[in-house]
Amino acid sequence: MVNDDAPTGREALPIELVDAAGAAVGTCSVARAHRSPGMLHRAFSVLLFDASGRVLLQQRAAVKTRFPLRWANTCCGHPAPGQPVTEAAAIRLREELGLAAALGEAGAFTYRAADPRTGRVEFEYDHVVVGPHAGDEPHPDPAEVADYAWVEPGQLERDLREHPERYAPWLGGVLGLALVASR
Repeated sequence: MVNDDAPTGREALPIELVDAAGAAVGTCSVARAHRSPGMLHRAFSVLLFDASGRVLLQQRAAVKTRFPLRWANTCCGHPAPGQPVTEAAAIRLREELGLAAALGEAGAFTYRAADPRTGRVEFEYDHVVVGPHAGDEPHPDPAEVADYAWVEPGQLERDLREHPERYAPWLGGVLGLALVASR
């Protein structure tokens, strides 16, 4: 279990609490929102597509406080209270992978997932943000990303069904919304 009594770094940043419809209702720290049972808050998940239709996945770094070493979408995070989602997503994409892309929202969904390894809880109103990969080579920040891979969406859907333990629990919802938006 992770001790977050005195959060530091990204865990201390303020995020926006929301109601079931996604309307802002308050703020708290990242660490506090992810303590069991979790507090519903705004988040975003970015998924980039290359010219062949493959999606860019990242393996979350071992030091992540939630679902470390699981494969997830291109990047994710939390906008600051009042910050536009696509602005926050563009910043995180640059920070985590050294990439830039024209990003747009594909939709949003709510999920809740407890991480049995760390005791943390994801309870997020997740904005799915998609964009085309411009062709630049990713330059991952090792504090955020252990590895990355380009994957064909159909292959990913099959592997998510057969081996869900390899993936972040939100990835299926992100992929589903992203694929609908890309059609």
